[in-house]
Amino acid sequence: MPDQRHPEKAHRPDQEQPKKPSWIRVKAPTSEGYKQTRDLLRENRLSTVCEEAGCPNVGECWSQGHATMMIMGEICTRGCTFCNVATGKPNALDVFEPGRVAHAVHKLGLKHVVITSVDRDDLDDGGAEHFAQTIRAIRHRSPSSTIEVLTPDFLKSKPGALETVVEARPDVFNHNLETVPGLYPEVRPGARYFHSLRLLQKVKELDPAMFTKSGIMVGLGEDRQSVLQVMDDMRAADVDFITIGQYLQPTPKHHRVASFVTPEEFASYEKAAYGKGFLMVSATPLTRSSYHAGDDFAALREARLKKLGRA
Repeated sequence: MPDQRHPEKAHRPDQEQPKKPSWIRVKAPTSEGYKQTRDLLRENRLSTVCEEAGCPNVGECWSQGHATMMIMGEICTRGCTFCNVATGKPNALDVFEPGRVAHAVHKLGLKHVVITSVDRDDLDDGGAEHFAQTIRAIRHRSPSSTIEVLTPDFLKSKPGALETVVEARPDVFNHNLETVPGLYPEVRPGARYFHSLRLLQKVKELDPAMFTKSGIMVGLGEDRQSVLQVMDDMRAADVDFITIGQYLQPTPKHHRVASFVTPEEFASYEKAAYGKGFLMVSATPLTRSSYHAGDDFAALREARLKKLGRA
């Protein structure tokens, strides 16, 4: 129930959930590959953002043996109005989790793995060292796999948290801005837009060769000009890769869907983003941060080489 999983949303009035248009519907997962991935994750007691956030692409991704591991538990210390991850007081960190993640990556034979987490404002470093340990464990077990991290903002962490993650050398550092700055008070009240933007910029200052990535949702009530401004802000922070996807309302207690953005509008955003200099753009209704992440990483690396004249 929403009031148990999201106690901070229990007092909110129900928001009508509009019928999804034809371009947003996906088939229920039934394949053997899906079941094998699910069973392996259960066996290793691992959480995924695919399940916790109710991703619409879970059937397709798990069928191909792709999953985004969510470390540091299933309970978040924030209460963003768009997110389906449970809010509350998290449990202590599991010191064996990095090893279990590395084992699952090896067993699934992942060439590219995405590691994300809940926000852990209860920890001094926001979980940065746990991220670093997980990256190192994967490198040790699967040295040829490329690693992408999708991190929280470390807003309340002690100095040095970001450096800890960057020094562990993930191949891609992703931190989502999620929405336009004008909607932060109602959509992402525990975060600060310019702090998140600065975080991405600082990654490039610490390691100019590291790929950076960020994403936003549309359909929350933003207008086109504000989306284009976010693109400009990201490019000013030297972000390489932008993802843009349709916001889908998890429950009636979550932020309402203000609009369903058409595939044609997404194509227009993609064209605009490439025009602003992004190396890679994924802008479709079903785009999510980790959707097709492996293929996109290969294209991202190719795009940089081409830009440098080495392809």
